[in-house]
Amino acid sequence: MAVSREGVTPQSEDFSAWYNELVVQAQLVDRGPVRGTMVIRPYGYRVWELLQADLDRRIKDAGHDNACFPMLIPESYLKREAEHVEGFSPELAVVTHAGGKELDEPLVMRPTSETVIGEYMAKWIDSHRDLPLLLNQWANVVRWEMRPRLFLRTTEFLWQEGHTAHIDEDDAMRETMWALDAYAGVSQELAAMPVVAGEKTPGERFAGAVRTYTIEVMMRDGRALQSGTSHYLGTNFAKAFEIQYQDEAGKLTLAHTTSWGMSTRMIGGVIMTHGDDKGLVLPPRLAPYQVVIVPIGRKEQGEEAAAEARRLGAAIKSMGIRVHVDDNRPQLSPGFKYNEWEMRGVPVRIELGKRDIEAGVGTLVRRLPTVEGQGKEQIPLEKLPELLPGILADFQSFLLARAEKFRDDHTAAVDGWDAFTAQVATGWARAFHCGDTACEDDIKAETAATPRVIPADAPEETGECVKCGRPSEYGKRVIFGRAY
Repeated sequence: MAVSREGVTPQSEDFSAWYNELVVQAQLVDRGPVRGTMVIRPYGYRVWELLQADLDRRIKDAGHDNACFPMLIPESYLKREAEHVEGFSPELAVVTHAGGKELDEPLVMRPTSETVIGEYMAKWIDSHRDLPLLLNQWANVVRWEMRPRLFLRTTEFLWQEGHTAHIDEDDAMRETMWALDAYAGVSQELAAMPVVAGEKTPGERFAGAVRTYTIEVMMRDGRALQSGTSHYLGTNFAKAFEIQYQDEAGKLTLAHTTSWGMSTRMIGGVIMTHGDDKGLVLPPRLAPYQVVIVPIGRKEQGEEAAAEARRLGAAIKSMGIRVHVDDNRPQLSPGFKYNEWEMRGVPVRIELGKRDIEAGVGTLVRRLPTVEGQGKEQIPLEKLPELLPGILADFQSFLLARAEKFRDDHTAAVDGWDAFTAQVATGWARAFHCGDTACEDDIKAETAATPRVIPADAPEETGECVKCGRPSEYGKRVIFGRAY
């Protein structure tokens, strides 16, 4: 297998190998000591912190409160909602011994928190005046993963999980759709990942949910990534945990609940939506360093360039830009540093040598040219700080538009089975489906494709199921694709 000079396998040769090599070489993550676990390194964790801060602001602005619930959940809690425990049973990690003896009741490492939070909702809710109850938790969860992939599918990962209780279905559905819109906003505005939002088919619903909604994003190998989900749980968990309230007439009524989550798999989505054979391509709003300044020169010239780089860095920082001056590794050549920062996806690099300083300019290099033929650009040093916010904003918009075009170019409406199988081999197919879960299973068995989403904004259409020929169920085409 050929390896590029930057040290990662080209995407065109082996996309999976490219990804697995890149996440490690770009210093985002390392493999953990237990199979399927990961150590998120500072550079990767900073990406998560930036995403987390924005989403946390949205959650709090909408009136939710953060809380923290235990990781260890009594096994009996999960068994109280039959569909829920059946759905998660293959992924559970269970503690049976502690303190040197066998436990009276096994404890489950939380795969999600509907059950434990439901237990406490029942304690905290008495009256209609206690509703809505809007909770959120930032936590780690454990789901035993048989085929792990760093960030995308790991035994332990980080996420937020919202859990809310409401007076009725209408209020709960407004919450469900609010969460979906918030996820779409984070994905598009921060990660520059264009989404298709809509509902999951019954066969793809969250275990225990009445309805599940999703945002789906296309990766650069044509596969789909489910990047955030929001679930209307109806009264299923309210019945199991007796989450009820006294209404205005004094009658005990079951609450309607929701849950919704977004996880560190978003980082994997950023990598696979934007990256190339040189490495990461980070959207400026999620880049730990939005600008890196590389001073050029040795000895006295190097010291002069480093001093000017630090002065320029301070001016850029004053504009609210995350900037790093790479001035403490004199043993490394400028070329090595250029390749390294390209590998790590920094949106803008500024090269600063003796000739640049004498000319009063800095050489600006974008990680990708936003205009065809655009290469290095020399900009007066005194103008750089004030120009950079616009340059970074343009780069952010460029990445979103590029990803949207790639998705649209690799999505097609198909009606015949042969056209369907050809389309899902490299992208997404918009096709009619009968709604039968067994038919979904047959499609997956033959093509590895699954129904990703019933798009909310798709036009109303009817036709025959692309697989079995029965009438379509959903009144519109469903997006099918292979997925992570």
